[in-house]
Amino acid sequence: MSVLQRDPQDQVRVLDEDGAVVGEVPDIDDETLVEMYRNMRLARHFDTRAVSLQRQGRMGTYPPLSGQEGAQIGSAIALEEDDWMVPSYREHGAALIRGLPLKQTLLYWMGHEKGNKMPEDANILPPAVPIASQIPHATGAAWALKLQGKTDKGVLCYFGDGATSEGDFHEALNFAGVFDTPNIFFCNNNQWAISVPRERQTASETIAQKATAYGLDGIQVDGMDPLAVYSVTKAALDKAKNPDEGELRPTLIEAVQYRFGAHTTADDPTVYRDDEEVERWKAKDPIPRLETFLRETGRLDDEKIDDIESDIEATVADAIEAAESDPRPDPSEMFEYAYAEQTPEIRAQREEFEALREKVGDEGFLRE
Repeated sequence: MSVLQRDPQDQVRVLDEDGAVVGEVPDIDDETLVEMYRNMRLARHFDTRAVSLQRQGRMGTYPPLSGQEGAQIGSAIALEEDDWMVPSYREHGAALIRGLPLKQTLLYWMGHEKGNKMPEDANILPPAVPIASQIPHATGAAWALKLQGKTDKGVLCYFGDGATSEGDFHEALNFAGVFDTPNIFFCNNNQWAISVPRERQTASETIAQKATAYGLDGIQVDGMDPLAVYSVTKAALDKAKNPDEGELRPTLIEAVQYRFGAHTTADDPTVYRDDEEVERWKAKDPIPRLETFLRETGRLDDEKIDDIESDIEATVADAIEAAESDPRPDPSEMFEYAYAEQTPEIRAQREEFEALREKVGDEGFLRE
């Protein structure tokens, strides 16, 4: 029986919180498993440094990802080269797997428009900050692939639990079901939509079960178990490309997890959640969970971990140096890329901005 053929309330797990095997281990070679661990460690270290850069005034507002590495890396590794990834704004680790350099991610959050330019061979869309707006885009992209006869390619779209309260989510899933598009809708249920808890988002027992209304498979997975996430995402991708007779291509995955830090660096999570909750979820941390499994199966030891840590620190340091070597962007660039050709309204806004800038200087826009 396929891993997808189960009740949405029957959460898929492979590793428990202590790293012990409690489910079917996916068929992944040793090198890929170690690379999965390395990329999770890399995403965590990058996240820590990025938050520090913002606190030092070296980068703009930034959305931390710590706690969500298992869901991001586990799902992204399941993608094949020709598949597409449609991120929200927190998928820094997943984007790296798909070929987006760390420097590019840093430039984006430093305010460079060039941070929006995706590598031509990466098959990834730019980050989407508006909540849920990327989900219909992903459905449209998958429909385009189907119309072109390219159903050997899947489209993996990430969004948070808060996005399921938006009309975009429901419209996208409904369209995907009707037109049977090769979509994988991946909900990062990290328990909080900024300060609104999961139980205030929906009365449904799971987010996964919402798929039933649109005729789709819905599956809930332990999002802090990278092996379970890989298994579910791989199965959903296989079905998107080659469904059984009478089976629809799209799948909704609910990855249950937790963000350890703030929603963004402009947020103070201590206002709306308590330390006990955070510590309870930190006991499920995906990194030590996978590390224990790899150690106990002979795939990882202290020497390899030390080498990985040294390599990660150097990689992130190099990316920061490269990003900060780029000249800071001129504020007027924000008017350049909204449309292929500037509309009268955009031109008027730019003229007003430039006049004000000439009057008060750039320092006039800074808060004391």
